[in-house]
Amino acid sequence: MSSVTSTPATKGLEGIVATNSSICYIDGDRGILAYRGIDIHELADNSAFEETCYLLWFGRLPKRDELNSLRQRLADERHLDRAIIQLLREAPKTALPMDVLRTAVSALAFYDPDLKSNDHEANVRKAIRLTSQIGMIVASYGRIRKGKPVVEPDKSLSHSANFLLMLNGEKPSPTAERALDMALILHADHELNASTFAARVTAATLADMHAAVTAAVGALKGALHGGANEAAFRLMEKIDHEKADPVDYVRDMLAQKKKVPGFGHRVYTTEDPRATHLRVMSRDLGRSSGQPKWYEMSEKIEKFVKAEKKLNPNVDFYSASTYHVLGIDEDLFTPVFAVSRISGWAAHVIEQLDDNRLIRPRAEYLGPEHPNRYVPIEKR
Repeated sequence: MSSVTSTPATKGLEGIVATNSSICYIDGDRGILAYRGIDIHELADNSAFEETCYLLWFGRLPKRDELNSLRQRLADERHLDRAIIQLLREAPKTALPMDVLRTAVSALAFYDPDLKSNDHEANVRKAIRLTSQIGMIVASYGRIRKGKPVVEPDKSLSHSANFLLMLNGEKPSPTAERALDMALILHADHELNASTFAARVTAATLADMHAAVTAAVGALKGALHGGANEAAFRLMEKIDHEKADPVDYVRDMLAQKKKVPGFGHRVYTTEDPRATHLRVMSRDLGRSSGQPKWYEMSEKIEKFVKAEKKLNPNVDFYSASTYHVLGIDEDLFTPVFAVSRISGWAAHVIEQLDDNRLIRPRAEYLGPEHPNRYVPIEKR
C-alpha cells in the first residue's frame, strides 16, 4: 500500500538523484571522478591538499596569492582551546577514536566565533577553522592516549606535514608528506556518500556547520562507509601474524562466503580512480621506508580477487598499507579519512545553505491498511 506514489521505493536510495550540485562529478562506468570539473588524476598528480580545499570551497583553482592566503589562514586556525585538549585527555581509555572525534567536533562549536551565523562568508571561515582543528584533534588524541605530549604545529609546514609532525613527533620525509597529501586529495569529496548526505540533511534544517559535520562524522564511523581501510589492514595484519600465504588465506575466505574488505564499490563498475594512485603510493612508500611487505601482500590479494571475483580494489584497500607505513595506527585510519573529508563536507554544507530547502523525503508505507480502529487493552 502506498501513501505517496505507485513507483516502488528504491532501497538505500540507490541511483536516486537527491540534489543539484556543482562540487563533484562521478561516472562509475568509466571510472571518472572530478572535483569542480577537474579530473582526480590531474589533482593527484599536480595539486596539494590546500589547493584542493580552495577548489572545493571557492569553485575554482586559486591564483598564487590566493593559495598563499589560504595556507596562512589554515595555519592561523591550527590551534585548539585548552578545554578541547582537556576533553581529549579525559576520554576513557576504552574510547574509540571516532567517538572521541565526534564528541570533540561537537564541542568545538562552543568556542567558534561564527557559530551563530550561517551566511556564506561565515561558513567559509568555519570550513577553514574546522579543517585545521580536525587534523589537530586526530593527531593530538593519537599522542595523548599513549601518554605522549601534544606537539605544537609548525606554521612553515603544509597541512599534511603538520599532521604527521603532530602525530609522530618528527618532521616527515618528503615522500611521507607527499603520500599523505595525495591521500587527503583523493579522499576530499565523493558526491552524496552517506556522511556527506548526512551533513547536507542536517545543514538543511538550518543547524550550524558544526552540527552538520558532527552528523557526518557519526555516519563515517560505520563499517560500510569509513571503516573499510581499517578492516583491510586487520586482514593483512592477521595474514602476516599467522605467516599464511595471502592467496590461500583469501581463497579460504571466499570459500566461506566471507567478504574481502577493500574490494568493490557502490558506484564504480570499473577501477576506483582513487585506488590507481594509492596503489603506486603504497608501493613507493613501502620501498622508501623499508617496509615493502604490506604493498606486496596487497598486490597478491588484489590479483587473486580480480581473477576470482572480477572485483577491483577501492580507495580503502591501498590506503590501508599507505597509512600504516606512515605511522598511523589502524584505529586512526577512519579519523584520518575525516581529516580529508572535512573539506568536502564543508563545501557541501556551504552549497546547501547558499540555496537551502529542507530535505524531507517520503517513505513507501508497507504497514496495515488504515485508518484502523483502536482496540481497548481489555479486548485485545
